[in-house]
Amino acid sequence: MQFTGRAEEAETQPCSALPDDPFSEAPGSPAAFIARMEQLGPWLPDDPALPPVGLAVSGGGDSLCLAWLARHWRKNLLAFVVDHGLRAESAEEARLTVQRLTAMGVPGRLLTLTTLTKGPGIAERARQARYAVLAQACREAGCLDLLLGHQADDQVETIRMRQEAGSGPDGLAGMGWVTALQDVRLVRPLLSVSRQALRNTLRQAGLAWVDDPSNQDTRAERVRIRHSLQAQDTRHILWQVGLRAGAARMQQDAERAAFLARQVTFRPEGWVCLGPDLPEPEILSALIRCVGGLIYPPSPAAVARLQAAEQEVTLAGVQLVRGPAGWFLVREAAAMAGPVPAETGARWDNRFELWLPPAVSGEGLSIAPAGLGLERKDRGGWTARFCATLPALWREDRRVAVPHLGWWAEEGLKQARFLFQPPVPVTGSGVYGWPETRGEQHHT
Repeated sequence: MQFTGRAEEAETQPCSALPDDPFSEAPGSPAAFIARMEQLGPWLPDDPALPPVGLAVSGGGDSLCLAWLARHWRKNLLAFVVDHGLRAESAEEARLTVQRLTAMGVPGRLLTLTTLTKGPGIAERARQARYAVLAQACREAGCLDLLLGHQADDQVETIRMRQEAGSGPDGLAGMGWVTALQDVRLVRPLLSVSRQALRNTLRQAGLAWVDDPSNQDTRAERVRIRHSLQAQDTRHILWQVGLRAGAARMQQDAERAAFLARQVTFRPEGWVCLGPDLPEPEILSALIRCVGGLIYPPSPAAVARLQAAEQEVTLAGVQLVRGPAGWFLVREAAAMAGPVPAETGARWDNRFELWLPPAVSGEGLSIAPAGLGLERKDRGGWTARFCATLPALWREDRRVAVPHLGWWAEEGLKQARFLFQPPVPVTGSGVYGWPETRGEQHHT
């Protein structure tokens, strides 16, 4: 089916960017979507000479409707279709989705995962692999923003799952309209639109989509939650919980950013310096996530137990170490990643990114922990314990550079650099509640 809609036509349709009922089943209008996108900006001009806006499209009803609505909003788009390779028919479904996108006027790029295997934790492993390949694809295409198709039902399911897990206000805020990752902004413009409304929108447009059978597997936690939330009243209550928690989270993020700026020192070596008094559990949890290169922080309850101990302990691959004038958070050596090939842009331990001078080839080099054995004069005043956690360049079994310490054994590696880039900012990375009430964002 060929795409025929235009943004100019959409502007003449009724607009309700703030629906009274996020669980209405009425088809959505392109005009409402365009209004929402304006609230979630700023955006690059719709110019083919500039990087496109990315779309994550699975081929299901939510993401395919996202692509259809986005095509009314702008032309300079690039859709990424991920084939997880976990079902025999997934490759054909992915190719079909690319064809449907092409017919819609949206260029599609197929991304195939080859390392996933079925087994325990497959949903989370698939999610992490999907986001990793999407982020890399955005990098290669120059996309600054990636639109995701999460909708209102996904949001209340997430909130209920976090309720059952004992999450605090941050977790109960649900998914953010905007989440800033390392070098791409995740945007979820459909969070106020129901799953059924999106499918009705596609039906009205005469478009077909793919249904993943795993979405009906009641052994999965999210599917179980979905079946328990059929009552409209329950979903509306959870929606309001998310709005209130989202507003509280935005306020807390601003306060935490101010505290971090005053009280915490972030070191380029990947550790954090604190004062003699440890911060509140939520802040300490976010700092542990940062130092550990984690996607999710440890629970505030676990961190509170760590605080109560008031001694050197390890949590989530991060050590709390007492110093002369306060505390340090440093990566646990035993939890660090193993060697990876060294090339510009390579990530190690989900925390550091390598930059090599253009004239230097990474051939024969690997990235691994510096380890013990550095002489005192080469450690820059830091203890051997801390320096052992630094990223280093190795040639076979010989350490040839530790850029953070300005130490190298090969002249060509003198300018090599590792940038500390944890996957998630410590705070202020998201927009929660209603986007138009977000106020000023703070990032640390």
